[in-house]
Amino acid sequence: MKTNAIVCLDLRREKKGNAFPLILRLTHNRTSIAIPLGYDIRKEDFDEQKREIKKSYKGDENVTRLNKLLLAKKADALDLISKLKESGELATITVSQIKERLSSTQDKVMFFEYAEKQIALMNAMKRYGNARNYKSVLLAVKKFRSEKDFPIEQLNYDFLKNFEKWHLGNGNSYNGLAAYLRGIRAIYNRAIKDGLVDAANYPFSNYKIKSEATQKRALSAKALQEIVNKKIGTEHPCFHARNYFIASFYMYGINFMDMAFLKVENIVDGRIRFKRRKTGKPYDLKISGALEPILAHYLEGKESKDFLFPILKRETLMEQYKDVMNERKAYNAALKDLGKLCEIEEKLTSYVSRHSFATQAMMKDIPLQAISAMLGHSSLKTTEIYLKGLPSNILDDYNARLSLG
Repeated sequence: MKTNAIVCLDLRREKKGNAFPLILRLTHNRTSIAIPLGYDIRKEDFDEQKREIKKSYKGDENVTRLNKLLLAKKADALDLISKLKESGELATITVSQIKERLSSTQDKVMFFEYAEKQIALMNAMKRYGNARNYKSVLLAVKKFRSEKDFPIEQLNYDFLKNFEKWHLGNGNSYNGLAAYLRGIRAIYNRAIKDGLVDAANYPFSNYKIKSEATQKRALSAKALQEIVNKKIGTEHPCFHARNYFIASFYMYGINFMDMAFLKVENIVDGRIRFKRRKTGKPYDLKISGALEPILAHYLEGKESKDFLFPILKRETLMEQYKDVMNERKAYNAALKDLGKLCEIEEKLTSYVSRHSFATQAMMKDIPLQAISAMLGHSSLKTTEIYLKGLPSNILDDYNARLSLG
């Protein structure tokens, strides 16, 4: 009775590009069984004698690292076989049972389970934004995997490429894919920090997250003035949406989340002082004459601990985050109607106000460093990326200045 394990190609299952699955073949009592290793290799790139991948391999994974991984897999198998032999179990066990022992995930960290723990941890730390992002990532991966959990160490380059193919194949965008992949990367990085996976196997060393440039969502000064000048009564469905949009613009393009959590006590001596929930960066801005009447409307009859805007309805922080999500959805729907009311062709969303503030600041020749500080960016590079690719209507305005007539 001979029991062995070798690394080889499964020549029975040819894949695209004349490649074959790389497997660990277990042989026991003249019966063989294959354990897939997660890579497809061309026959000419595999050394049958040395049982390793040749340097001619042109894949994205490092050949030296891959061969070390193969040696480790084989060593694990031989170590298990040796232990089974010493215990006397080898004589009574089947090759399928050896595979089951070797492939057992009892002591391995499963991706779904680990992601769920991270979501719970983020909620416990009151980092509900991160928890929400992790949850959307987990749901996407579960759908991709047909609800079948897997060891986090199997999240390799091929996994990411297959996830990419699946996502785009369903008609989704590169930017949506990038959002999911950044979440997967964040979860994987936490697993490395927790000592649960080897940093040497980091799949994002070779896989690069791609995204597509999006059209900048900034309004012209004329369109902004249309919104400001539009007379809208307090009972109109667009009343709050118009006020939120203008208030955001005059408060350095404050995002909807930060605006929702503003309290009356944040207004001190004609200034608004608060910290961004995302970064903790402190803000201290003077209330302009254009902003003052909007704030006055919402301040009426409120005490210092009350929220300034009628966005948050519930008591607990988790419920308040849900309020923000629900109200932002309603806000964007109202902005769509506001755009029609003001005869603005550009699509209005909660983020358009922030982009418009940044673009108009640049048009007024405000220094990049000042714009960066106003937006709350941690570096000028972030601001440069943020302002990269001006909207066509802004370029048209620049072009008009060059008229020789």
